[in-house]
Order: sequence, then C-alpha cells, then structure tokens
Amino acid sequence: MLHVPVLLEESLDFLLHNLSGSYLDLTFGRGSHSQEILKRISLNGTLDAVDRDKDAVLYGKENINDSRFSIHHSNYSEIDSLFLNKQFDGIILDLGICSTHLDEPSRGFSFQSNGPLDMRMNTSSGFSASEWLNSAPEKEIADILYKYGEEKASRKIANAIVESREIKFIETTIELSNIIQGAIKRTGKNHPATKSFQAIRIHVNNELYHLKIVLSKLEQFLKLGGTVVIISFHSLEDRIVKNFFKPEIKTFPKDIPINSSFKQTYRCIKKKVRPSIDEIKTNPRSRSAVMRVFSRL
Repeated sequence: MLHVPVLLEESLDFLLHNLSGSYLDLTFGRGSHSQEILKRISLNGTLDAVDRDKDAVLYGKENINDSRFSIHHSNYSEIDSLFLNKQFDGIILDLGICSTHLDEPSRGFSFQSNGPLDMRMNTSSGFSASEWLNSAPEKEIADILYKYGEEKASRKIANAIVESREIKFIETTIELSNIIQGAIKRTGKNHPATKSFQAIRIHVNNELYHLKIVLSKLEQFLKLGGTVVIISFHSLEDRIVKNFFKPEIKTFPKDIPINSSFKQTYRCIKKKVRPSIDEIKTNPRSRSAVMRVFSRL
C-alpha cells in the first residue's frame, strides 16, 4: 500500500516560508513530504532527509533523482553528527511509523498479518520484539505495556505472555496477537492488541528517548526565523513536544543535555492542527494526528 502523508498541505504551508531555502526532513519514510517539498522549492533550494530504516534510505536513493536532494541513514537523534555547522530554514518531523511498516508483514509491526515479531525500524541494530518478550521479566513487560501503551490490562497480558513463552518461544505477530486476545476481551472498535503492539514498538525502538534528544538539538540547526513542524500520532509523543516548547516548563529529563536558555528560543506559531474530516475519511490512519509549529527566535 502506498504511504499517504498526513496533514501534507498544512505542514508545508508553514514549513516552506523561503522557497530558495534549505530544508530537512528528519523522518523520510517513503518520501511523501520530501517529494512534495522538492516540487515546491526553487532550483536554488535544497532538501536533506534522514531515516533510521535502511529500506527507506534505499527507496529515497532509488526513486528521487534530484541534485537538490540528499538522504542519510541515521537516527534523527544523531543530527549533530550529520550536519555539523549546517543550518536550515525549516525542519519537519512526521513521527510514528510509516504505513509501509504496517503493510509489510516481514517487518513485524502489525497484529493483522503474520510475520516475524521484529518491530525494529533499524533491523541492523538493537533487539527484536521477540527477543525482548521471550526474555524480559513479567513485571518489566507489564510496566512497558502500561507506560507506552497506556494499557490498563498490562499485568494480565504480561502474565499471559510469560505463561505462553514457557510452552513455546513467541516468534510471530499472530502468535502475540492471539495471546493478547486470549487474555483480554475486545471493547469498542480497537483491536485488543493495538495498545500492546504500540508499547512494544516504542520500547524496542526507544522512540520517546530519541524524540527528546532530537528536540534538544534542533535549535542549533535552525536559522533565526526558521520553522520546525512536528506531527505526532499519540498522546505520549504530543505531550513531549508540547511540554518541551512550553515557556513555563523549566525542567527536562536529566539524561537529556540541553542549552539552559532553550525555553526562550522558540515562538509557537500553531498550537494544535488536526486533520480535516475529509482527510480522516480518505486516510483513517490520520485520525490521531496532531501538528504543532514553532519558529526559532
């Protein structure tokens, strides 16, 4: 399935304030935002893109033949090792996962199709979801499901996972999905495994930590007056973004190095933009999206 970008028009309307400027797409995915940026900027403009997924980088190299464009294989939290002294007129982060991750069973992100239980965005490093679920203590699993999935039945699901792995190593997405469905009843429209799969994916990829890191580094890569556009897909991401840019919040996790004056370096341009009803009808995956826009002072 083709990846459909969320809030495309709205995000680029804010981002592209200088058509001859330099721009940075920190979450390339399948290039939906990047390709549209290239259509709109002038011949003098430039675009760099970053993705931690090797498949995404390969897709960009094979499908975008434009001298104004460069793509880099890296986690966006490592932005400072990629660009050193370079600054941009605008930076965009479209958080979460690419639709192609969910639609490709071999990546292990979806509970709706069978595949190896991996969930890593960068398959060349880190531990897979299967490796973690088959070795982590029950309490750790329950804590992760609750913390990153806001799953109220986290203890019951964790217990079911541990009991199941004692009988058989949990290797596939369908195996995990069936374990969760056997532990809790379906309520409402959402699949019983939705929150757990989200939590495990966030944990395996350490997503929220890397988000905090990149937010702390953006300032040095934005020109004065430069714009940062951030699209979040669940409350955990959006809360981090919102709180980071709030002037009245003076603290940030101790493990994140920041400039002590960073709270005075941004102006909020747009607090909260959501997809239109028409966009949600066309692309249901957009329904949870929230976009926030800030400018460097």
